[in-house]
Amino acid sequence: MVEEAEDSDMDDKIERVAVLGAGNMGHGITEAAAIAGYDVVMRDVDEDVLADGYEQIEWSIRKLVEKGEHDADPDAVLDRIDTATDLERAVADADVVIEAVPEKLALKRNVFTDLEEYTNEDALLATNTSSLSITDIAAATDTPERVVGLHFFNPPVRMDLVEVVSGEQTSDDTAQRTYEFAESLGKTPIYVRKDVNGFVVNSVLGPFVEEPAWMVSADEATVEQADAAMVHERGYPMGPFELSDLTGIDVGYHIREEAGKPIPPVMEERVEAGDLGRKTGRGYYDYEDGEGATYEPEDAEGFDWLRVEARMVNEAAKLVGGDVATPEAVDTGMRLGTGFPEGPCSRGDDLGLDAVLEKLRDSRAATGSDRFEPADYLVDLVEAGKTGVDAGEGFYEYDE
Repeated sequence: MVEEAEDSDMDDKIERVAVLGAGNMGHGITEAAAIAGYDVVMRDVDEDVLADGYEQIEWSIRKLVEKGEHDADPDAVLDRIDTATDLERAVADADVVIEAVPEKLALKRNVFTDLEEYTNEDALLATNTSSLSITDIAAATDTPERVVGLHFFNPPVRMDLVEVVSGEQTSDDTAQRTYEFAESLGKTPIYVRKDVNGFVVNSVLGPFVEEPAWMVSADEATVEQADAAMVHERGYPMGPFELSDLTGIDVGYHIREEAGKPIPPVMEERVEAGDLGRKTGRGYYDYEDGEGATYEPEDAEGFDWLRVEARMVNEAAKLVGGDVATPEAVDTGMRLGTGFPEGPCSRGDDLGLDAVLEKLRDSRAATGSDRFEPADYLVDLVEAGKTGVDAGEGFYEYDE
């Protein structure tokens, strides 16, 4: 896979975009493409959802301009957007098709089977999936080399990051053209060169949310203690439990369930009780009768934050060592996709990769859990003396 976007060998120019789905992600991607100057067809099977999506775009673009966050002409942006319920009409002349239908594999595969029939052979076929396999989706086509993941973050108009994910048969040319298209939207894309569960951002974010949940489940920490430590001592924009309440505890639960990963009891208990976070009024914190997240800086004392960060660094090492992404891509993804103060590769180099490895081994011995199994790449770096900033080299090389 190429590391930097270069001029594509193909002469075809992207002018028309089709977005399939008019929900939050679909209408957000449509708006982003129209702002960038593309003619866009937004398609949905439900006329009411389609109409609502268009209204959301109209409201959003006018608000952006009103607040001085964009200098686009709202009417010109809206003029570039067409709507359709018929799939064949929506994609017939599209140079890029971005599927943003619900996260159901069978549904997405059906869509891509039809796309192969209705689109021209040079059209890029992208899926905005955040959790499903690009390879499995592409298997519904006879041309999997032109199917690629194009994972936007919510809300697409505001979030800068886009993950460009290659399935097993995605061609380098497809990935490169998709990367260049994302750049043309004013986004910062990163290459995810292998189709791993969670891609880059959700792979590293998993331990941030999951490990404190294991610690609380084992009575080794409290919810407030974990959130206070990660925010006030380690500089994260939001604590892991506060974040789970915001995104929905059930979302993280189902991602782990689908991946066959063990689920911390405290997470399982909340889901079984229907306490899913802000959307239900109660999660790890009480938003209905209480004040929501109530942790204070002094609550942080005694929390083993290194245990959490060691797992995040280890996850990054799996991605880098497995040739899924570069250290730069991993760190860029976490900064732009989650608002983390720095990426796990930089943070690991600062902490000392030998200290990270020691924490993983100690934690595995104490818990007996394979979730602390050190990545081969991390072990190799430490054994080679590449332990981070102090050694002059770790994930990155440093000047003396």
